[in-house]
Amino acid sequence: MRVLLSNSGGSAEQLVKISFPYSISSSDAELDVIADRMLAFLMGDDICFSLDIACLNRCSLFQQQVLRAEHGIPRGQVSTYQRIARYLGMDSGARAVGTALANNPFPIIIPCHRAIRSDRTLGGYQGGLEMKRALLEMEGIGFNDNGSVATENFFY
Repeated sequence: MRVLLSNSGGSAEQLVKISFPYSISSSDAELDVIADRMLAFLMGDDICFSLDIACLNRCSLFQQQVLRAEHGIPRGQVSTYQRIARYLGMDSGARAVGTALANNPFPIIIPCHRAIRSDRTLGGYQGGLEMKRALLEMEGIGFNDNGSVATENFFY
């Protein structure tokens, strides 16, 4: 399983066709439940996904560590790429953390929108910065007039 988000490059359906040109459209009850929970999350419900539904074995060990750390950030809180790196014992690993999150195969399930830059700007996001900001606002994170995150509620 992999989660694809619509972005300026195209809709999620278009991204599936590009990434998996020989795939056929199908589903099953388990995937339907996950899809329904993801939709509820996107509509504002407080949903926490279990990591059991995310097969991380195709990720490097480092990326798995980053994704697990990111999964641990509670709704309504943010962390920075640098704080996550320090939590993982890599004082100068902020860029590597950002790269690992940029390649998160399970956005929403592993809420990588909760990681921001140390200067409180958004950084990047697979679904685009507009989606990242909307997700954070939905979770109660405020923003200053200059677009930076206005919270003291940092995790890690």
